[in-house]
This record gives sequence, structure tokens and C-alpha cells, in this order.
Amino acid sequence: MAFSSTDLSPAALTDPQTVGPKPPFERQSQPWPGLARDMRPRPDHGESSYRGSGRLAGRKALITGGDSGMGRAAAIAYAREGADVAINYLPDEEADAQEVIDLIRAAGRTGVAIPGDLCSEDFCKTLVQTAIDALGGLDILVSNAARQQTHASILDISTEEFDRTMKTNIYAPFWLIKAALPHLAPGSAIIGTTSEQATDPSEDLYDYAQTKAATTNYVRSLAKQLASRGIRVNGVAPGPIWTPLQVSGGATMEKLEQFGGQTPLGRPGQPGELAGIYVLLAESGGSYATGQVYGAAGGSGMP
Repeated sequence: MAFSSTDLSPAALTDPQTVGPKPPFERQSQPWPGLARDMRPRPDHGESSYRGSGRLAGRKALITGGDSGMGRAAAIAYAREGADVAINYLPDEEADAQEVIDLIRAAGRTGVAIPGDLCSEDFCKTLVQTAIDALGGLDILVSNAARQQTHASILDISTEEFDRTMKTNIYAPFWLIKAALPHLAPGSAIIGTTSEQATDPSEDLYDYAQTKAATTNYVRSLAKQLASRGIRVNGVAPGPIWTPLQVSGGATMEKLEQFGGQTPLGRPGQPGELAGIYVLLAESGGSYATGQVYGAAGGSGMP
């Protein structure tokens, strides 16, 4: 079928310098893990802007860290693209999570809330099975949840804190993927959220940055391992994004005020600006993309 220029209306151009707020930001802090609803300004996850077109119709997705940040943006986009979505989050994030569930259901899709701590292997196994039972299957796994705490010196990081970062950021994806794999059919997708920190680490994110290097590595390794099963594995590498990690991770007020200002675009990204990447990596139209890491960093850093 041929299409003429009259079949499409022109899309409005958007200056990427003006999409989101620029520093200086208001000084603020929250106890870990923080809530998006209490941030000033509130992050934009695509609540009002994302428009779906059926790219994920009938798909079944589990997203960790789905209450806020990139996980929330992916959950909203997936639902509006026709997928049923289960989200995981910490119990302290219930208020944010319920907003996401309401948005998923408003899109006419099944939304399932599964709170719990990913530091437990038993819970990770239960999480996958609960999602499968509630959704009637699983073919998209987004391992997005992460722990990030700022420390000026390695001497300030306790073994307990270090262990919790490793459990959340490295062990949990390992446990989740192992539990999910027996249920994933050819055409399924696994997506890991990594970071520009994997290749350009900040001096005050010693433990977090090395977990993101590990994430980038497992994406590329696992993609090779699972290619023969028809399962794609890719990563998303954000730069500075305005999420609760920034106000609950122990950053100095001076650093928070200027957050994202060092990028060529002069601002941090909004979670909703990455939603399309998560959709691309999950949909069948991206069938030749595996082992890739897609960056979105406002012109700074490399994936």
C-alpha cells in the first residue's frame, strides 16, 4: 500500500534544550529511597505526553524499580503501547507505585503491584512467579531497580552498605533472569538499566559505578549466550536523570543545585525522555538489536 505526503501530519519540532527544567534546583533531601511525588519539581515520566500506537500489544512485562524514574517511564509507555505490566518496588515507595498502577489501568491494561526487597534471592524468585501468574505469562523483563549512595571517600562506605549495593544492582538481576529464563519464549526481551557511570565514573559513586560496569558487561555477555534461543538482551545507559536517586542518595546540596548543568544540553534528563528507548528494545521491530547499550546523556558520556 502506497502512502502520500497527505497521509501524515507534520510533527512539531522540540528544542531539546527546553524540554525539562535547568539548574539551579531547589535544595531538598529525602530519606532513602525517596518519592517522585515529593520532588521539586516533580519528574516527568511521560504521564501527560506519551502516546502509544500498539507497538507492544499483548505483551507481558515485569519492571523492577517501576514506581519512579526510568522504570516508571517504561511502565507507562509499555501500557500505552498495549502491554500488561507488573512493577516491583520497595514498600516505602507504595505511594509512587500506586500512581503508576492507576496510569497502567487507565490505559486499559492489567497493572500488578509487587512490593519487596530485591536483596533476597527467595523474593526475586517469588517476584517472577507472581508476575507470571498475574499477567498470564512473561516476555519482557526490565531489570531497572538500583541503589545509589554518594560517598566522598571509600573509607565512608561500610561493608553492609557495599553489600546492599551489590545485592540490589548485581545479584538481583542475576536471580531475576535465572528465574525468568525458563518462561521466556523466542522473541522475548531482557533490558538492563546501566549508566554512563559504567565508563565515566564519578569519584563519589565508587560502589554504584562499578555495578553499572558489571551491568553493561552482563548485557553484552548474556546477549551472546541467549541469541541461539531467540531472546534479545540490551541495555539503556542514562546520564544525569531527575529521579528520587538524586534527592535521597546523599549528594551535597551544592551538587544537587547544579545537577545536570554540566551536560552540553545544560540540564538533566527527564525519565520520560528515555521511554521510547525502552519501547524500542522491547518491541519486535528491534529484532536485530541485541547486546547493545543505548545512551541518553544529554551529550555527555559514552554508553
